[in-house]
Amino acid sequence: MHMALRSRAWTLAELHRLPDDGNKYELVRGELFVTPPPTPDHETVLSRLTRILDPYAAANGLGMVYHPRSVVRFEGSEVEPDLMVRHPYLGAGANWDDWPLPSLVVEVLSDSTRRRDLGAKRQLYLDANIAEYWIVDAAARHIRVVRSPSSEDVVTDTLTWTPKRANIPLVVEIQPLLG
Repeated sequence: MHMALRSRAWTLAELHRLPDDGNKYELVRGELFVTPPPTPDHETVLSRLTRILDPYAAANGLGMVYHPRSVVRFEGSEVEPDLMVRHPYLGAGANWDDWPLPSLVVEVLSDSTRRRDLGAKRQLYLDANIAEYWIVDAAARHIRVVRSPSSEDVVTDTLTWTPKRANIPLVVEIQPLLG
């Protein structure tokens, strides 16, 4: 008879002791996720999206566009979204706990991240009250937009983002973005 092994819960201190070996390490509610470096296609989608989001965020006072190595901490979890829009904390000596939560988080699905992006990280972002979470699925040619547990849309043509403080909505054409 085989018994399932119970995995132990990781801590932020243990996470921060892991090697800088080219992998991305994230901690979601005690579960450690390790991700290898992204593919060129993955990074191309993020570069295109950054070109769209950066001037919009600046023009509307939404903060800046951040990429991995910038983290979101919430309830003992620490994740590195593929992309996020957030106001920077400008105080000297600040750490990630001092920064405001992002208004937008984007994850681009890959074979190695699909389960966590649609599961554990999605739930973490919902619990943290992230206003909007985009899950980009380049293979399926759509973006899943999650605004709350009861508001989730799959967009294949035109995505409209209307953050609270923006003067005008941002309209993103999905198919050119996905290449």
